[in-house]
Amino acid sequence: MFRITAIVGLSLLSACASDEPLPSPKPTPLSGEQILRESQGMAQLGERYKQGESLMHEGESQVDQGKKLMAEGQRMIADGKRIMREAEQGYGEIKK
Repeated sequence: MFRITAIVGLSLLSACASDEPLPSPKPTPLSGEQILRESQGMAQLGERYKQGESLMHEGESQVDQGKKLMAEGQRMIADGKRIMREAEQGYGEIKK
């Protein structure tokens, strides 16, 4: 049984491994309309890329501004806490 299966398998394998290459499909010539459609598609992709790049740069700018605002806010909080602490100490000295 194994011998018959092996013979059939080898026969199928040798039939599939022929030396003749598969024929490639012939390229169809491009029409003017097709060329126009493809070029418009490429232009739209380029425009979309520019929009994305612009949005990315604007977002990066806003993040930078936000970091500066956060640093300024943290400085203001620290100054406010310092002033409150000094006021509490001054109040404590007056009460003595």
